[in-house]
Amino acid sequence: MDLVIRGADIYDGRGGRPFRGDVGVVGDRVVAVGRVDDRGAEEIDAGGLALMPGIIDSHTHFDAQITWDPWCTPSPALGVTSVLIGNCGFTIAPCRAADRDLVMKNLVQVEGMSLDVLRSGIQWDFETFPQYLDMLEARGTALNVAAFLGHSSIRTYVMGAAATQRAANDDEIGEMADLVRAGMKAGAVGFATSTAPQHNGWGGVPMPSRLADARELETLVTAMGEDGRGVFMLTKGNVTDVPYLETVAAKAGRPVMIAALLHNPTNPEGTFRDLAAVAAARKNGHELWGQVSCCPLYMDFSLKSAYPLEGLAAWKPAMEASGEALKAVYASPGFRRAVKDELAGPAGVRLFNGEWHKIEVTETARPENKAYDQKKVKDLADAAGRHPLDWMLDLAISEDLETLFMAELLNTDEDAVGRMMADPNASVSLSDAGAHLTFFCDAGFGLHLMGYWSRELGKLTLEQATHELTAKPAAIYRIPERGEIKAGYHADLLLFDAATVGRGPKRRVHDLPGGAPRLTTDSLGVHGVWVNGVRVADATGPVGLGGRETLPGHVLRAFGR
Repeated sequence: MDLVIRGADIYDGRGGRPFRGDVGVVGDRVVAVGRVDDRGAEEIDAGGLALMPGIIDSHTHFDAQITWDPWCTPSPALGVTSVLIGNCGFTIAPCRAADRDLVMKNLVQVEGMSLDVLRSGIQWDFETFPQYLDMLEARGTALNVAAFLGHSSIRTYVMGAAATQRAANDDEIGEMADLVRAGMKAGAVGFATSTAPQHNGWGGVPMPSRLADARELETLVTAMGEDGRGVFMLTKGNVTDVPYLETVAAKAGRPVMIAALLHNPTNPEGTFRDLAAVAAARKNGHELWGQVSCCPLYMDFSLKSAYPLEGLAAWKPAMEASGEALKAVYASPGFRRAVKDELAGPAGVRLFNGEWHKIEVTETARPENKAYDQKKVKDLADAAGRHPLDWMLDLAISEDLETLFMAELLNTDEDAVGRMMADPNASVSLSDAGAHLTFFCDAGFGLHLMGYWSRELGKLTLEQATHELTAKPAAIYRIPERGEIKAGYHADLLLFDAATVGRGPKRRVHDLPGGAPRLTTDSLGVHGVWVNGVRVADATGPVGLGGRETLPGHVLRAFGR
């Protein structure tokens, strides 16, 4: 035996009651569960700690970061052993050399990334999607990685600048379909896209996938599923409701994962109507899932890039400007009037719907304004007799747009979120790890699910929570021999203290290329994380690999039907 973990409370991932026992590992596989008589080269006395399969984070955006950070920081220390990248179709492969700057600029806008970080960090040792997977394999990764084919990248590769301007013609759709087939043959987990109105690229133009018509979308999803494999993932907008997506599932014969089902207090039953439609589709024999989050959506932002407000059509002039021109847009009475009028109308599929009491001044830039820190914009505006939008914009302009705000956006009603997570047609995910690095950090969503929702609130049992994070996503995405502690399965393991497990407070670090900042969080109650039998983290965080020349993660390319 290479490794034996003794005396653990084993949560095997399947959702049953835990049992006390040992786990033996040889190489990258579990070989024994229960009582292990053989001695291991490494022996760990769990002393009653809990042992579960490693967390499968099925909604990340590590596509760019993994090229300069094969550890996918901070996920390994947060109990994650496998990640799915390329969600929403926001990928960096395929990409022609001439389109690299455009692709990076679009990521800056849609995923809240730094252009300087992307330009200095991304290693462009590829052009096609198969070459991208080959590069990840050659460089090595600390985690297991499965990759979606990204609609926006494929569209840009085929259509260039026209990808954000018009529908595709027959020849272009055919070329895109061929790229999807080649990507699936190379080992993609599926095909991902977005029709969400808040997903805008550089200069406020829609991300390329939003220009696709139904014929293009259905052709590409059908191409994905031609060999009986692949999951279609999308972040939906108004034009792709659940009944329509059921028709796509029926044509392609493949599962559909629908994001992002977050509770919106201005439309409190919207997510539940979507989940009911998913349930109806499943009764019809079509496998649909609703992707939900266990984390409240809070975002730090400045008016230099006000992501929470960019789902508003009236905000587009602000996305097309920068510097002094942006301040002029914010000062414009016409701009302010258009934003107010849109917010006064029906709530749409967007992050912010005029709840000004949920936006806080986090940190002002000028000493004379420090009295505003940690106070709500609505309260400050009311005290001044101003409309909250006017007050916020004027403050930001006076501070050269350096004011930091925090928006409490969605998923803040705990009863509603608990009800969503309990729905059998839902999958808990949506960490967005690797994106929005200066806005929020939900990479520890799994620890939050186990610590807060299970232990503290009792909304689900720990065996239910561990199943939700392991065997369930492995089954949805057809990932073989992972997600369970079982003889013959890969030794992806998380050892933790059930009495203390959770995620710590967010904090800002400066470890991106060029010293750029990001938000991170630390684990609580984690004692060990193993990927394919190799320990990658302990209670202090990431650990050295003892002289190993290669990282332990696998690029996942083979998926079941």
